[in-house]
Amino acid sequence: MTLEEILEKTKNVRLIIASKYADELTIKKLAKLGFKEFGENKVQALASKKEALKDESLNIKWHFIGTLQSNKINLLLKQKPILWQSCNSYELACAVDKRLDYTLPCLLEINSANENSKSGLDTKRAIDEYLKIKQECKNLELCGVMSIGAHTEDKKEIIKSFESTYKIYEALQKHGAKICSMGMSGDFELAIKCGSNMLRLGSIIFKALQNQT
Repeated sequence: MTLEEILEKTKNVRLIIASKYADELTIKKLAKLGFKEFGENKVQALASKKEALKDESLNIKWHFIGTLQSNKINLLLKQKPILWQSCNSYELACAVDKRLDYTLPCLLEINSANENSKSGLDTKRAIDEYLKIKQECKNLELCGVMSIGAHTEDKKEIIKSFESTYKIYEALQKHGAKICSMGMSGDFELAIKCGSNMLRLGSIIFKALQNQT
């Protein structure tokens, strides 16, 4: 798939480049092509890439999309990401909230595939936990949900996991949820069909960029 084809398919959703495997030069190339939002899985990588690209007139906006370890909270907060996509528990939300001196937009991560290998909240607890965080963590601005599609070749299972997340998102819209972040390189078209309005694409973008240059 070419970059043009990807852009056409994703034109109605917000596209975040998952830049875990990209170096600064690649990020710079993509930023010059008009991609402005990038997401990192590790706090240290986010900090170093942000620092390396800070003097460029690229206007890059950073997301944090990985599992946040408690010993990395301070470093993450120094980066001031525009969105923390992976708040996966009330306890973690409280730990982050206590140390914030600004408002941090965030998403609640839901383990909608019920896979032990994935972090995120159980679907049965997601709505209650979302409302609890919203009520008690005043420095966090909860604005939606995030999930990773089921890790399988079975499209029906992937769709089921996305539909489960979307159902929770729908229920939370009356409580201010605006973002439903789901869909990665291998399943983003299914995610869009299931209602995703934010994607996190990595390998498919880098492959297209490589083929283009």
